[in-house]
Amino acid sequence: MPLVTTLRTAERVVIDAPLLEAFQAAASRHTLLALRSDLTAFDLWCRQHRRITLPASAGDVADYLKFRAGQGAKPASLARYKASIARLHQLLGLVDPTTAPLVKLTLAAIRRDKGVAQRQAAPLRFKGPVADLERDPARGLNLRALLESCGADPMGLRDRALLSLAYDTGLRASELVAVTLEHIVPATDPDARLLTIARSKGDREGEGATAFLSPRTVRAVYAWAAAAGIVTGPLFRRVIVRHYTARARVPGRDLSTISGREIWDLRKTLPKPAVPARTEYSFGEAALHPGSIGPIWRAIIRRAFDQGALPDLTKDDLEHLLQRISGHSTRVGLNQDLFASGEDLAGIMDALRWKSPRMPLAYNRNLAAEHGAAGRLMKKLV
Repeated sequence: MPLVTTLRTAERVVIDAPLLEAFQAAASRHTLLALRSDLTAFDLWCRQHRRITLPASAGDVADYLKFRAGQGAKPASLARYKASIARLHQLLGLVDPTTAPLVKLTLAAIRRDKGVAQRQAAPLRFKGPVADLERDPARGLNLRALLESCGADPMGLRDRALLSLAYDTGLRASELVAVTLEHIVPATDPDARLLTIARSKGDREGEGATAFLSPRTVRAVYAWAAAAGIVTGPLFRRVIVRHYTARARVPGRDLSTISGREIWDLRKTLPKPAVPARTEYSFGEAALHPGSIGPIWRAIIRRAFDQGALPDLTKDDLEHLLQRISGHSTRVGLNQDLFASGEDLAGIMDALRWKSPRMPLAYNRNLAAEHGAAGRLMKKLV
């Protein structure tokens, strides 16, 4: 971990190289990136405020958390910053300042003041906000309309396959971009397929999991793969679009009409045929970046709205929803559709590969209130 040698220290820090190497081997790439980002930010703050990064004091950590809270950081983010500082001190054999009562009480005060509720990503449900998934027609922001709005050009084929597979599987963005054609295997239904998930956020040791791919998704995936010429490697890649404008026919010129300055270029004497407007597509070799999934969802939604595929939404509705759309929206949408269709918590956790019930319960909080005892009673009262 080269970052350690650049931190502001008050004394010589002895680095246990085998321990750091073991940690880096055991941690995921995203964990290491988050740790580096958190520690770089803390070190910068220490330098700006003439504090010592290593070993940090409880007072410095408490002041840093208050500073980040004042910048708008949420309690969940503050807890991560605290954990990163603690991890650094533990790896270097230093006294962990985050265990001090001052740090714990500071974080508790911030949580009490700001609340711990996190803003939930807007769900992309298959039929939108409906109560009966089988009988109710689609309305509002719904995945069905988004899929139908994707065109037959390479960009539309990629977006349809990406969106359909994301909903079927509930994959996180980092897991979604890691999908390859080799991960898709036959299912009992000849029109469907299974997706093998080698590793996920909740599966640090690579136990693996399997998700179902509907015939709808299978058709979309193979149409995209054929268009992009993908036979192996990452399934979802960048589509590079080049637009060329039309050019009128240019007649040739007589040599006698060309001036001395131009006489050297005899190409000017040749006629040029008319060139029609055209669009050319090419494809990247690498997988999409996880951070591109949210913007792709927002682009699909804007395109569908412009095509009139979301007639229930006003322009203001659209802008409000787009602010809450993220790469997690398909996962939230599938979670809520499973709940609305009557699946129990155990089934939802298994389908979405959750180890804890905390997140599926949080995602279904609003639906639980509507379908709960009080909600059912109120619907009977007239």
